[in-house]
Amino acid sequence: MVINFKSKGLLTLALLISFSSFAKENSRNAPEATAAETKSSFRDLAHLKEAFINTAPAGRNDGLVVGKLGVDGGNKAMVLQLAQELADNNQGDYDSLLIAHKGKFLFESYYKRGRINLPHFQSSATKGYTSLLLGRVIQMGYLTMADLDKPLISFLKGLDHTKFVDGVEKVTLQQALTMRSGLRFSDEENARFRKNPEIFKGLDQVQAFLELSEPVTSKSQIYKYQGPDPIMVMQVIDAVVPGTAKDFIKNEFFGKLGITNYKWRDDKSGLPIGDGELSLTSRDMLKLGVLVTDEGQWKGEQLLSADYLAKATSGITRATEDWQEPETFFYGYLWYQINVIVGDKSYDVKIAWGGGGNRVISVAALDLVVVITGLDWDDKIFAQVSEKILPAFVK
Repeated sequence: MVINFKSKGLLTLALLISFSSFAKENSRNAPEATAAETKSSFRDLAHLKEAFINTAPAGRNDGLVVGKLGVDGGNKAMVLQLAQELADNNQGDYDSLLIAHKGKFLFESYYKRGRINLPHFQSSATKGYTSLLLGRVIQMGYLTMADLDKPLISFLKGLDHTKFVDGVEKVTLQQALTMRSGLRFSDEENARFRKNPEIFKGLDQVQAFLELSEPVTSKSQIYKYQGPDPIMVMQVIDAVVPGTAKDFIKNEFFGKLGITNYKWRDDKSGLPIGDGELSLTSRDMLKLGVLVTDEGQWKGEQLLSADYLAKATSGITRATEDWQEPETFFYGYLWYQINVIVGDKSYDVKIAWGGGGNRVISVAALDLVVVITGLDWDDKIFAQVSEKILPAFVK
């Protein structure tokens, strides 16, 4: 399925509306969190008195090449229209909107709790970054594409196989990446996992998943969105890389992108939590989007396996949860995929999607990356991206 938006009428509307009705651009510097704010609860942050909107982002020696919206691409009026709606709180509770196009960072805006130097919680977009991390593991040779079809338990040493439920040996790494492990838990078991982190941690947590699940069958190995699958993927990463997954992230993944200001909470064993609990700045989210759009390359270096990334961001299976609009969204390796029609063309859109409206959106055909952060649990912002941002970059 596809989402169909007509760009011609929107473009005409944008050109007819007086420019004075759009968001006022800021000449001041982007808002920064104070030392006290960096230590406070994100949800308790005081809202900005005025939205920060900039169509010519400042260079900060952070690896992003800056440009000017409208000059280096994009319909400035259309983007500013959406910026005004966000500033006026007419589209939900959002904290930032950033856009890069053809390798240049063209638009930067912050609202409410948004701060340029403050890592924003990512919710389940973390799953998408766990997938990218695996692409780095493959690029460095610690796993191969063929390994994705091997049983997940074959990578993990120290598990007690005698206690596994039937069918666990059928679960491949690829099935965990596509939320098709077939593991199934009662609500009570899921609550136990969440409420007892001192017990369910590291390899012990994986052992519990494989013991306490219902038997795995061909009928159960269908798409079901759940935390255990990406948590087990992170455990495999930790098992195959030199040292720890935490060190690998710091030195071989985020470090290669110049990402240092982040918080990735780990479980009680020191393992980064693969399904959530990561916080990143909006600019660093943009880097990850550019990495996807550029087929795993960053500054001329192939950081991620291009073969893996192409598969990871493709539509492998339908996303069938009610809130995922099953008629339109597909799922790859912890990434979403959707086709969006603008005018008479269809665009392949790839998304790392987290609750609250947190997204990294990559559209390779337009060489476009859109980053959004927020605390909006209605999470309807993607329609605005499809209706107003994509058309702004379609010629």
